Amino acid sequence: MSTSIYLFILSLVINSAGNVLTLVTSAKIHPSYLGAAYWTAAEANLSVAFGWNLFWTFLILGVLTTILNAILVGHWSWRRAIGNLVFMVPFSALIQIFQDFFIGKYPFFKGFPPANSAGMIAFYIGLNFVGVALIGTAISIYQRVNLVLHPADDLMQILRFKFFKGNSNIAMWASYIPPTIMAIIAFAMTRQFTNFGIGTIFAFLFQGGITGIADKTIFPHVTHQALDVGKNE
Repeated sequence: MSTSIYLFILSLVINSAGNVLTLVTSAKIHPSYLGAAYWTAAEANLSVAFGWNLFWTFLILGVLTTILNAILVGHWSWRRAIGNLVFMVPFSALIQIFQDFFIGKYPFFKGFPPANSAGMIAFYIGLNFVGVALIGTAISIYQRVNLVLHPADDLMQILRFKFFKGNSNIAMWASYIPPTIMAIIAFAMTRQFTNFGIGTIFAFLFQGGITGIADKTIFPHVTHQALDVGKNE
C-alpha cells in the first residue's frame, strides 16, 4: 500500500506538470498554433467561456464525468465517486500551482523566455510534446495502481477494458468525445478557439499509445488491479 500511495502521488504531480506545460508552451508561441493536451485544451476554452479559473473548471467537469462513468459501469459507487473527488481536488490545486510557477508568479522562477527565434519555437514545440508524454505516462501509472482516478482517466479505463479489449489508443480516442462537446459549447459561446493546435493533434494521435508503452516500460512490475468496468452487455 505504501508503494501504491507513493506511485499515486508521483503520477499526480507528473500529470499536473505535464498538463500545465502544454498550456504554457502553447501560450508562448500562440494558443491556436501549438495547443494543449486534448482534455486540457477543451477545459481551458470552457473556463474562458464561463469566466472560471482552471481549478473550478477542472473540478466541475470532473464531477460531470464521474456521473457519466457511473452510467457506463451500470451502477453508482460512492467509493469510486469519492475517489474521483479525492483525485480532483489536489489535481486541480496542483494545476493552479504549476500554472503560477511556469508563468513566473513565484520569485525563484521568472517564467520561460519569449519564443523570439526559430530555436526557441522548436524548444517549446518539443516541451509541449514532453508535456503530453508526461500526461500519458502518469495516466499509465495511476491507472495500474488504481487507488483513485481522475474521472477522465477513469472513463478511458472503463472504455479500454469494457469495450476495446485493453486497447489504450482506441479507448483514448473514444474518451475524447466529452471534451470535444465541451470545446463546441465554448466555441458557440465565445466564437474563439484557442489551445487547439499541433500539440493537441499530437496528444490526440499518440497519448493513448504512450500510455500503452508506459504500461510495459515504466514500473512494469505494476499491473492493472481491482478493475471495475461493469458488464459488457
